[in-house]
Amino acid sequence: MSLLRRWFRGPHHADVHTRRWVVLDVETTGLDIHEDRLLAVAGVAVVFAEEGAAPQVDLDDSFEGVLHHAAPSVDKENILLHGIGVAAQRAGAPPPQVLEAFERWVGHSPLLAFHAAFDQAMLGRAMKEQLRRGLHNPWLDLAPVAAGLHPTVRAHALDEWLDHFGIECAVRHQAAADTLATAELLQRLWPSARAQRCASFAALARLARQQRWIHRG
Repeated sequence: MSLLRRWFRGPHHADVHTRRWVVLDVETTGLDIHEDRLLAVAGVAVVFAEEGAAPQVDLDDSFEGVLHHAAPSVDKENILLHGIGVAAQRAGAPPPQVLEAFERWVGHSPLLAFHAAFDQAMLGRAMKEQLRRGLHNPWLDLAPVAAGLHPTVRAHALDEWLDHFGIECAVRHQAAADTLATAELLQRLWPSARAQRCASFAALARLARQQRWIHRG
């Protein structure tokens, strides 16, 4: 059975993309952005009733797809991490089908992930290989945003931030569950974002750039 599904068929429209952000996560055969392969991609929308309002997770507007691999990854440690075994990889949907469906579902919405550079690189490479094009949506990395909004918190990895806020992740390192945990992290960060006048995608993106510049310096 093809492992491609939109969890629910929620509406999305290009003209409301500033009030609909997509939190996403990918699962891969490893951490090498040049050699490893994309196994799965999942996303959930967060929506804003009005400008500056707190983000709400919209479970009726979610996506999950597993890509078919005729020669699946058999690395046991990697499979134990993400849970996508040999049978699931073989049962996945054709990669172009998954990626085209994801592209349509995302629409014009901004994209958000924790340590987004990896997700962006793996997804971008897969799309260029399979579809000969990439996504042109703006990206936001929640890791430097969290650090900028809470500079006294000694947390770096997603697990550490989830522990700090008491957020439970149903199945860690499973793309769909990770997107929900990351979306909840965004919600927990929002009061600080609003207090620091960063309650918009553009403002959070500036904060992320500033944090990266500080750490490079």
